[in-house]
Amino acid sequence: MILRKKAGDRPVWTVPMLVMLLALGTGTASAQVVAPSQDRRTQDLYETALRSLAEGRKNDASDQLARVIEDEPLHAGAWVDLALIQCGLGREEEAERLFAEVETRFNPSQEMLELIAQARETGCRQWKPMRTTSVSVGRGVDSNVNQGAADRELPLDTEFFPQRDDFTMASVEHMRELTPNGTVGFAQLQARHNDSLSQYDSSSLFVGLETPYRLNGWTMRASGLLGVVGLGGRMYQRHAQAQVRLAPPLPLPASLQLSLTGGLTHVQYVTLTNFDSTTAELRSQLTYRGDGLFASVNAGYQFDYAHASRPGGDRSGWLGGVLVRKALGRRVTGEAAYTRQGWQGAETYLPRVFETVRDQSTQVLRASLIYGLSKNWALRFDARAVRNSENIAVFKYNNRLLQLSLQWQGP
Repeated sequence: MILRKKAGDRPVWTVPMLVMLLALGTGTASAQVVAPSQDRRTQDLYETALRSLAEGRKNDASDQLARVIEDEPLHAGAWVDLALIQCGLGREEEAERLFAEVETRFNPSQEMLELIAQARETGCRQWKPMRTTSVSVGRGVDSNVNQGAADRELPLDTEFFPQRDDFTMASVEHMRELTPNGTVGFAQLQARHNDSLSQYDSSSLFVGLETPYRLNGWTMRASGLLGVVGLGGRMYQRHAQAQVRLAPPLPLPASLQLSLTGGLTHVQYVTLTNFDSTTAELRSQLTYRGDGLFASVNAGYQFDYAHASRPGGDRSGWLGGVLVRKALGRRVTGEAAYTRQGWQGAETYLPRVFETVRDQSTQVLRASLIYGLSKNWALRFDARAVRNSENIAVFKYNNRLLQLSLQWQGP
């Protein structure tokens, strides 16, 4: 059994343990206890219940397993899975009734009997929401803090060319389940202080909700987010975002998943006029999860609607990227990512000053190494290069950043 012990206390059931146990244990139950023949509809419903559980929708999984048992009363795996879910949700009387049914209806293996005995011994505690917290602090160097112009032949003051500086950063992230059916809340706080160029110090706070759904085989996740960004000690931007991610029921291998994301993001510039915008995005993503390897490829289209009289008016463009994360050893994980975003303006950027339609292409290449110091602590080294190409020379810039940070992650 996968149990977590508290000092001086008996082992207790935890939400992550329950999810892992069910994901592994249900197959064992069906294989080692009498496994009935099932029609296609019942089997599809059972697989849907397991997917609901994997997605954190425990109430949905419970309802679906109850329907499996109605259709096929001798489905041993469904009985065991339902009993463990009820126990994990703190419904002790219902869990005990289901455990007793398993013992009398079927011929449980010794392993399954030990599992039931362990559940009874530890007790079915009230549902405890899963939560994680991550804290990072670090130092770094940035070759172009102010995004200064790459072309030094331009007739500009010195302050508009790249300025290098060292910086200190800190971040805190927290995620917590809000319901037993997979709705989570999250918050992220970040701050960066430059050693010399304090006018470019930045900070941000974002909070949001995400909830999963399933409809006709489609997995859906809806999310909402609010945030504020500060620059130089003053409020700079306000953000609001709504997003839906869909995963269609395609006959893909278990290691692959295709998803489609649509969203709207509104950005308000507090200290600037005529720069507010609302951006619509449609993006597809293909992910692979294998033994020690995660990879994703995404591509999408964005339309940025300009409020008032923003220079250049509306703009649109394509974006794409690839990310690979791989375990390089017992304690080392490597990560590499590349993204490209293109924007094409709809109007002349600024009549009588820049008599052209702005055409922008931004490429970002990032590499990271994470070394695990212990269960909760890790060192992370990040290297990032940005190349922003423009047909308006004053906006063209390059940037390189190196950062070393210490991370702590815990419940």
